[in-house]
Amino acid sequence: MAGSQRSLAKGSTAPGPVPEGIIRLYSMRFCPFAQRARLVLVAKGIKHEVININLKNKPDWFFEKSPLGLVPSIETSDGKIIYESPIVCDYLDDAFPENRLTPADPYEKAQQKILLEHFSAVTTALYKIMFAKKDNQDTSELKTQFFEKFKKLEEALTKRNSPYFGGESVSMIDYMIWPWFERFIISDVMEFLEKTPRVNAWYKLMLQDKAVKDTFTEPEVLIGFVKLYFQNDLNAGDYDLD
Repeated sequence: MAGSQRSLAKGSTAPGPVPEGIIRLYSMRFCPFAQRARLVLVAKGIKHEVININLKNKPDWFFEKSPLGLVPSIETSDGKIIYESPIVCDYLDDAFPENRLTPADPYEKAQQKILLEHFSAVTTALYKIMFAKKDNQDTSELKTQFFEKFKKLEEALTKRNSPYFGGESVSMIDYMIWPWFERFIISDVMEFLEKTPRVNAWYKLMLQDKAVKDTFTEPEVLIGFVKLYFQNDLNAGDYDLD
């Protein structure tokens, strides 16, 4: 998996200056928000390096790189810092205009952002299921609520009548929502892909995408990480590294 070096924790030395011509990404191997940035970096062919951060035991210096203490954050060779995943991804698309992922048409760009707002309800529903599962609660009602929100994606693809959410080829919106599909296995909602044939076809297409392949985490590794994470293991983010 990309970015597979061990994470830096409290007491670690801050990395030196970012080399010229490189973007440095502060990440965590299992964070879906950070995966957004990794997808964009790979899809656009931007030279970059990944510094993984132990989010359960953050280095003090990390707050200079990300004032909110969250990933992703990126740093340029001239010391610029950008954080928050949608902002990071938009910056990368603007700063490296080759292989544009965002539509040039303002209306289409707005449509992608609107769909992303709808998708935030899907992710919220996913997390509710995940935490209920952790506590061995019944998730049937939560899954019903999840599907009500998830169906909006099927409706969006049906209305557009295209293989991807932005049209005939992969674009920013696809990468912005993809990471949570990898994590469906954790919340035990894979069954809903069978009930949404257009989304399922999109899912299978995305699995063939180079950026997705390069940043993909195997389901059993994700499950192993989540188990340690819920046990408050300080080194959960380094799960499955030798």
